[in-house]
Parts: sequence; C-alpha cells; structure tokens
Amino acid sequence: MNIDLKSENLIPVHTAVEYAGDAVRARKIEKELPDENTYVRLRDVDFHNGTIELDVRGGILPGAPELSRGFIGIVFRASDDDSEFESFYIRPANGPDCPDPVRRSHGCQYFSYPGYTFSYFREFGITDYENAVDSIALDRWSHIKAVIEDDTGRFYVDGVEVLRVDGFKHGPAARGGVGLYVDIGTDGYFKNLSIEAAD
Repeated sequence: MNIDLKSENLIPVHTAVEYAGDAVRARKIEKELPDENTYVRLRDVDFHNGTIELDVRGGILPGAPELSRGFIGIVFRASDDDSEFESFYIRPANGPDCPDPVRRSHGCQYFSYPGYTFSYFREFGITDYENAVDSIALDRWSHIKAVIEDDTGRFYVDGVEVLRVDGFKHGPAARGGVGLYVDIGTDGYFKNLSIEAAD
C-alpha cells in the first residue's frame, strides 16, 4: 500500500517538516543527543509484521556538528506516546567514498529507543547491529526496505541485504506506529513510501 505523504497524514515528533517537490523534508529540532525520538510519525498506522519501503536522501545541514553523518531511516512499532520504538537508519557519509575504514563499517544501524541506542552499543562494544553499506553517499537517493517478522528484521539498501536483527529489544509482540527518522545535523528527504502489513 502506497502511503500519501501529505501534511494531514504526518505528525512531527521533535522535527521540522516541509515539502520539497515530491518529497517530504525533515530535520531534527528540540533535541541534542543522538538516537532520540526525532521522527515524522504517520497518522493512523498500526504496524506489527510486514514490509516497509521508501526512498531516502540524507545530507548535512549548514552548521551541523562534526559527528553528523546524514543519519536517515525509519521508525517502526512506535508506542502511542512516542516513548518506545525500533529503528533502522543509514549513515550516508560513511559510504564507500569515506576514507576511514572504521566509519565505512558503520554504514547502517539498528537501535531500539530508549534503552538500546548507538551510544549504549558503543559503550559496551556491541557491533552486531551495524554494518557497511556500499551504495550510500551524502545527498544521494537510497532505497530502504525493512522486512519485519515477529522478532526478526531483515534490512535492505538499494536491493542488498545489509543487516539482519534477531531479537528486537521490545519483543516479538510489539506493534505501533511507523515514522520517518532523522538525527543530528541531517537534512533529510523522504518519498515513495509503501507499507505492506502482514497481520
């Protein structure tokens, strides 16, 4: 099912939203830490299992902090009060053009808000939830596909499976909203959203 990204279907959660041609443009506001609840929620979507696909383009805003990587992706199974969700995003600045091999190995990330964030994984040396992505770059459109089934997620970028997660932190029965995710310093664009619910 294609989702019309018109304004009445969108609920900004600590984000500023506007339209740019056929795309929705979003940036993070009001929050300063990484991996927070900064996304554009879709109105009246309740998602458990199924497939989410969309095109994303992440750039870096003028004056953004040095750690900015163009973080952009999706939120799924978000609670009604936006206090819990699962997320998958890419870091376009960490694509094949990045000269740092360590950063290139961090091209995508799964995290679970609030307890299992990028900072938590880094602190405890957990690397199971990120991977390299060979097709991404700043200001380039990428196609993200998430196939979610109970406790497992398979995540694709530009048709290539880049990450598999077994054991979502909020459990196999969690369900809830879907959103368009941006993080620190990101100038984010989204279009061509499709959601196919399996239950």
